[in-house]
Amino acid sequence: MSDDKAPDNLVDLDLARQQRQHDLNEARLQRMRQAFEQALPLPGRKPAAGKKKSKKSKSPRKKK
Repeated sequence: MSDDKAPDNLVDLDLARQQRQHDLNEARLQRMRQAFEQALPLPGRKPAAGKKKSKKSKSPRKKK
């Protein structure tokens, strides 16, 4: 076996750690963007599709 090439079954732990850290930072950034968009929506953008107004329930009332 030559020293210049690593076997295929080895995992580069440093690279895996960097990728995991990147993914965590990206997820945190997305959460922050969503929080800011809810608090301070940009003009000209539609509100998030997940937020819908709920209909008021009609409760029977007796007239006096």
